[in-house]
Amino acid sequence: MVLCVDSVKTADPIGLRGEMRYDEPLANYTSWRVGGPADRFYLPADAADMVLFLHSLPPDEPILWLGLGSNLLVRDGGFRGTVICTRNRLKEIRSSEEEGIYAEAGVPSAHVARFCSERNLTGAEFLAGIPGTLGGALAMNAGAFGGETWPLVARVLTVDRSGTLRYRSSGDFLVGYRSVRGPENEWFLACELRLQSGDALASRERIRSLLAKRSASQPINLPNCGSVFRNPEGDYAARLIEACGLKGHSIGGACVSEKHANFIVNTGMARAADIEALMQLVQATVEKTFGLRLIPEVRIVGEESIRRD
Repeated sequence: MVLCVDSVKTADPIGLRGEMRYDEPLANYTSWRVGGPADRFYLPADAADMVLFLHSLPPDEPILWLGLGSNLLVRDGGFRGTVICTRNRLKEIRSSEEEGIYAEAGVPSAHVARFCSERNLTGAEFLAGIPGTLGGALAMNAGAFGGETWPLVARVLTVDRSGTLRYRSSGDFLVGYRSVRGPENEWFLACELRLQSGDALASRERIRSLLAKRSASQPINLPNCGSVFRNPEGDYAARLIEACGLKGHSIGGACVSEKHANFIVNTGMARAADIEALMQLVQATVEKTFGLRLIPEVRIVGEESIRRD
């Protein structure tokens, strides 16, 4: 299904209704609390405004989508292009067909879990442990506590650089462990999830149990991005890192968590360069010790050095 820009009925024909900022520090929007400025930073008013904004951009403009800023490392030099921020935007969520929900990309994954539980829908409880938006969960097939995002997906709504909307089935994407491949230059705007009817009380109790487990095992009291590296097949990144004696190892203000070795925390004064250097050290040490190269879950973007105009 293809929808043209002109078919978005709620669009303001006069122009854009969102907010544009310039040289916006991205450290304010990433869960690691690091990152240089974005040249342009756009906060869309809603999905229709987003469509118009994309349609207005030059075809070669670099674009970075930013939700809650987890699983993302923005380098200290910032991002040369346009950041589209969905935090507190694109937040519509509603029941759809029987045993289904419709949610936009900016809805926090934890809110999706609670929304489903309140409606006696089960299967999405694991989303409570994912510290990002649904859009980010779709982009990387995020998972936690044995659950993954894409088994729940019935179809997604994507938008391309021209502002064209398309509904696509899950079969249009090649989905693997922490990876999703689909049509190029399309981004997730919303999705429909299919769940199962169940017991709301049992679902809420499972969410409470998962959150308690997360609090006990992860350093949620310090800025972090979630798991830094993918688990290699048949093993765990945290086990390998801990076996190398790297728990507590630090570079600048970045430190391998004492609580969970697959987490790097910002102890207060870290730069993006500290975090990236520590990631590289962990990779090199694990590879030297076990002959295995850890693959980052975290996406690294931006310029290494700070601009001096």
